[in-house]
Amino acid sequence: MKRDTLVVGFATVMLTFGGMASAQTAPALPPALAVPADAASYADIADLVVISPLIVDATIRNLQKVAPEQTIGVPTNRQRMLVEADVLTLIRGQGGVTPRIRFLLDVPKDAKGKIPKLKKQRFFLLGSTVAGRPGEIRLSRPNALVQWSAANDALVRTMTKEAVQIDAPSKITGIISAFYSAGTVLGEGETQIFLKTDKNQPLSLSILSRPGQDKRWAVSTAEVIDESATAPTKFTLLWYRLACDLPRALSPDSVEAADSDQAARAQADYKFVLDSLGPCGRKR
Repeated sequence: MKRDTLVVGFATVMLTFGGMASAQTAPALPPALAVPADAASYADIADLVVISPLIVDATIRNLQKVAPEQTIGVPTNRQRMLVEADVLTLIRGQGGVTPRIRFLLDVPKDAKGKIPKLKKQRFFLLGSTVAGRPGEIRLSRPNALVQWSAANDALVRTMTKEAVQIDAPSKITGIISAFYSAGTVLGEGETQIFLKTDKNQPLSLSILSRPGQDKRWAVSTAEVIDESATAPTKFTLLWYRLACDLPRALSPDSVEAADSDQAARAQADYKFVLDSLGPCGRKR
């Protein structure tokens, strides 16, 4: 295959989640190439998993410098490499993938103009195949590589199982409406918030207050609000969608209220949900 036919899949960042990577499988790499172990969050990796129709566990087999005439636009402190990798496991990919794959990688040089040793290192590669070009892949983003570790292996596989479900939570694009309803006794009330998603999936929040009890909230993924619904478990795709996609406050025009007190209660309940979810944790 001619090099000039290769579809560019730039990559400059490798991730390790939770600080659990083995030193044997993830040797130290320069900061410009590798995010430190404690710098990648659940959301960082989920961002890649949910947009990648191809996910493979692979080991770098060989790297070759790309001819100078094919590196136009590459910064002088980086070296464009043609990378070959051996696929160990196909984690996601309709139609499969060839045992050996190729992609382009812009690798940062050190002060002496040298690049780090990547051969034999193991990564998850997240992207897509290139139609009509067997063995070529296009990375989903410039940093769509995740450094292999036992923790990352479990994490990527769990995320992928969730992501391929028919009812997998999709991206939240806004808030349709919100309203607060007072109960029959003093201090009782419920706020309901209806969310908009990019695939028009039903998604709503309910926040219930009762005198003498802790406030509680739940998320429903059905057309009719499920009485048995609960708050999502942290570090699941549903939690990720809510924690990372929800706006930081209800816009005034989304709140249906007869008076300012009802609007204020709806806003307070929404803030309760955000505080309960905690930060998204995205670091890139």
